[in-house]
This record gives sequence, C-alpha cells and structure tokens, in this order.
Amino acid sequence: MSSPLTPGLPTVDAPTPAPLVLPGTVCRAETDRLCADVRAQLLATGADVVVCDAAALATPGLAAVDLLARLELAARRAGGRIRIRNPTPRLRELLQLAGLRLEMERHPEQREPPRRVQEAVEPGDPPL
Repeated sequence: MSSPLTPGLPTVDAPTPAPLVLPGTVCRAETDRLCADVRAQLLATGADVVVCDAAALATPGLAAVDLLARLELAARRAGGRIRIRNPTPRLRELLQLAGLRLEMERHPEQREPPRRVQEAVEPGDPPL
C-alpha cells in the first residue's frame, strides 16, 4: 500500500533566517536593538537558530563577549539559540575564557583530515 504523491515541494525543517551581521563596535543601544532583532527573527520565521556573522568584530573585547552573551540569552528566552559565523581565533579564545559555550560554524580548514585508507592487506600485516 502506498500513499499518493502530493504536488509541490517536500516538507523540510524550518528555514534558518538570513544571518544577522554584527557591527565592528558595539554600544548599549546597539546591543538592545540586536537582541530585539534576534527575538523578532526567531518569532517571525519559526526557526530555532539565528546565525550571527561576527566577521566585523576584528578586534573583539569584553564588549563583544557581552553582546554575544546577551544575544544568546535573548534567543533562549524566545525559544531558540544563536550560532556564530566567521569568529576570529581571538573571539573564540575570549568566549572560552569567559566560559561561554556558544555554537560556532566550522570552516572547511578546521575539519579533521580524512583518515588514510589501506588499499590492500598483505598476509602477515599486523592489524590496525
């Protein structure tokens, strides 16, 4: 027994909203506006993740850490979370030092190298 095919696109997970681009410098009013943007994107799209592009945070400091902590809190209160895109190594270190475990997108060069495949096994070779 099979079900009939339905026309149109198949059902997929909720779309991830367009990335929220973070500014290079952050002030308190900007933080409040970005938190409101995160909540609005989560509620409007029904997604559970807002991607925050941190490429403009060239020299991140405690203000950037505070911003990301507040964005994560706003997202959690709205039933979602944030994912950091393009974090600099310094931003990663600051977040780790502050104890914030935020989800970050991995770059292709950060992936593990593929494991070597042994093409043939000779009799008498030790097992791997």
